[in-house]
Amino acid sequence: MRTWGPLAAVCLGTFMLLLDVTIVVVALPDMARESQASLSQLQWVVDGYALALAALLLGAGAAADVLGRRRVHVTGVVLFALASLLCGLSSGPGALVVARGLQGVGAAAMFATTLPLLGSVYQGRQRSTALGVWGAVSGGAAAVGPVLGGVLTEGPGWRWIFFVNLPVSVVSVWLTLRKVPESRGPHALRIDWAGTFYFACFAGAATYAVVHAGKDGWTSTRTLAAFMAAALTLICFVLVERRAEHPLLDLSLLRERAFVGVMAGALAFSGVAFGVTPYLSIWTQTVLGMSPVHGGLTLLPLTAAAMLVAVLVGRLLHGAPARLTVGGGLLLIGSGCFCEAVLTAGSDWTALVPGLVLVGIGTGFVSPTVAGAALTSVPPERAGMAGGAANTVRQLGYALGVAAFGTVLTTRMRDTLPSEAAHTLAGGGARALRPGFSEQALRGAFASGLDAALGAAGVAGVVAGALVLVLVRSPRTPRTPTAPAAVTETATRG
Repeated sequence: MRTWGPLAAVCLGTFMLLLDVTIVVVALPDMARESQASLSQLQWVVDGYALALAALLLGAGAAADVLGRRRVHVTGVVLFALASLLCGLSSGPGALVVARGLQGVGAAAMFATTLPLLGSVYQGRQRSTALGVWGAVSGGAAAVGPVLGGVLTEGPGWRWIFFVNLPVSVVSVWLTLRKVPESRGPHALRIDWAGTFYFACFAGAATYAVVHAGKDGWTSTRTLAAFMAAALTLICFVLVERRAEHPLLDLSLLRERAFVGVMAGALAFSGVAFGVTPYLSIWTQTVLGMSPVHGGLTLLPLTAAAMLVAVLVGRLLHGAPARLTVGGGLLLIGSGCFCEAVLTAGSDWTALVPGLVLVGIGTGFVSPTVAGAALTSVPPERAGMAGGAANTVRQLGYALGVAAFGTVLTTRMRDTLPSEAAHTLAGGGARALRPGFSEQALRGAFASGLDAALGAAGVAGVVAGALVLVLVRSPRTPRTPTAPAAVTETATRG
């Protein structure tokens, strides 16, 4: 490598922003106990970050092309650090949720500029090496998150999962300003502010509706109003994109069967594979009585399998049809969720291991190939837009998955517990319920709820996998001079 400085700067920021997607999962029970947070508030602690990241990713990439990628990246790191400080100092769940949303805004600015910054510095074999290191760091962040979150939560306390970002952010800003040159897009594009606004409103309203359906019911006035707002803003987004000179998403891409199939797979992937993990963490700690560290370690079968398979897929299945890697991987993830849905009142975490391994294997097939599948599903001149869209719907799928599976969880719990008790139990309040309910009743209710959520995730994974197999046929023959150039443009618009 000519110099490791730019790669270290970009990878440091990437590791930090992706770590914060999963690091909070293990800390949720402690957050609930200290701040008296409800289930819906805990869901927003997770979803506020993922939702802001998804909603602004495409817009941040377009803005970076105009304003300067390094400038937008550094601004994102500074905002991320400030929001992390606010998270750690938050006095209640409401303030924490708002701060998590600000973190997501900063993360969107960082994530949207990572690959374009690398592409502006490295060429040829160096670019391939840089992209490989970046991919390994991205995968490692997801694996380290639950374990590091458990260590910090059990040690100095859950607030340190946010405070630890501060020194890392300082180093990241210093390295970026010192080692990474400024770059812009090849053309002076206009920023699609209207499209960004309406997409963010649509994503927020849809997630809000699903979160509150678990508490208020699917037919409640608030839930229906939120769904109507989501539908209206989606219509506005479509109308704006049809008229925009430089749209966030060229709607003509939706005529491509392969693109639609890849988007369906990307949307389902993160939600199906990881949408139930916050509730598994609450179950292991508040019902089974495990420590935060041990609770984080229970997810190692998934992350270890995912990392091992991803490495093997990259080495042995390079160029394999996307319909097989993405579609087959989703079928494996769905099957793994079905295998996990075998919990009873007497089950412990080991009952999850076979299913977690299967989900990890499927994740290892999908994660490193879904972005490439998006690139090859559209004309080469739209590769960057397609890759950005794939990254966006992955994050949106995670936010919707956490919300939807939480609703399924509490709905099933209400079959055996009063509504308020079901929400308290799902939100980590098992200790408060023990004087009024037997241990067998609480364990049975939570196990039943998890089985229903995992079963729903399994159905979603299998359906998404089948759609990919049907819609994504032979990949489009690339007409660009070099594949790496298309890959680095993936993040230009996300």
